[in-house]
Amino acid sequence: MASHVLPFEKPVVELLNRVRELRAQAGEEREIVPELERLEDKARHLARELFSNLTAWQKVQLSRHPSRPYTLDYIERIFTEFQELHGDRAFADDESIIGGFAKFRGKSVMVIGHQKGRGAKENVRRNFGMPHPEGYRKAKRLFELADRFSLPILTFIDTAGAYPGIGAEERGQSEAIGSCLYTMSASHVPIIATIIGEGGSGGALALGVANRVHVLEYGTYSVITPEGCASILYRDGAMAETAAASLRMTARELLNLGVVDFIIGEPPGGAHQDFDAAAKSVESALADGLGALAHLGPTELREHRYRRFRSLGAVIGD
Repeated sequence: MASHVLPFEKPVVELLNRVRELRAQAGEEREIVPELERLEDKARHLARELFSNLTAWQKVQLSRHPSRPYTLDYIERIFTEFQELHGDRAFADDESIIGGFAKFRGKSVMVIGHQKGRGAKENVRRNFGMPHPEGYRKAKRLFELADRFSLPILTFIDTAGAYPGIGAEERGQSEAIGSCLYTMSASHVPIIATIIGEGGSGGALALGVANRVHVLEYGTYSVITPEGCASILYRDGAMAETAAASLRMTARELLNLGVVDFIIGEPPGGAHQDFDAAAKSVESALADGLGALAHLGPTELREHRYRRFRSLGAVIGD
């Protein structure tokens, strides 16, 4: 249950919380089950009704919701036998990117994702989900391991962007991101990327060169944050709401543009209202995605990615 409540989601959250309280109090009292089910249906209907008309900026706020499930939350619910691997073998271990071997429905995979923190202390440790070069070099190392052992790669994208600090630039931030792009594009294994929150700039794309790209219903994906775009175009960061609408960064617009391949529905009120239901939907989408790629051989998987990304932004003449 989310502890932070955005103004526009307050009516939905209040109703969902009330239903949870009543269900907890009901226990074994079967006579009130029909009433609880009626309230749950009402909560789902209200959530869909209110959230059907959200603005692009409101969806950006949902994608950044501090109570939203992060990569580790999905790993805990979807995968088994997760063995985290650390370090880039060159400088340090960046905890804003996590990854390692895991089992997905009994089959070995490589899981890699951005990881934000909960609370000030953990956010500092995770650098607010903004990786340094060593984070991307760790990701590259894991991509190469997966390719060597013929393991599907499943990535989870959730970052405002790569860390723009002086130290990161000194240690080769752009080169590290570029190496990830190259390594993913050259991989011989199926790759599925899932945007679970916000996907910002090259920091997100470094985990996004995939055969299939999924996005959660209230996820966003953009070359720049709305605030950054507003600062450049309008010389005013306060114009972020206007910029968000212009960037066409929400799930439905991304699907219409062909930037993503599938939208994963979220529970009523958003993924942060029900981690288990959100994880179940993500798991189902991953299983379907891997099934759709199963017939492609190593060379075909590379060619598939090449054609997918070459088609983005293409304009066909008469």
